[in-house]
Amino acid sequence: MAKTNPFKFIQEVRSETSKVTWPTRKETAVTTVMVFIMVMIASIFFLVADQLMSLGIGYILGVGG
Repeated sequence: MAKTNPFKFIQEVRSETSKVTWPTRKETAVTTVMVFIMVMIASIFFLVADQLMSLGIGYILGVGG
């Protein structure tokens, strides 16, 4: 692999960074809220699924009631 001059490397990094499309503050806030909502929905889903499987296995094995 060819060695790159550190100065040239920094110039290339700045050049590539200027090409990046950064999200606005509003887009970041909306995306963050959507992630938290999806996490809550997923956690509720897995809680319900876990409880149902626990009840089903308990019923099959005759444990817990």
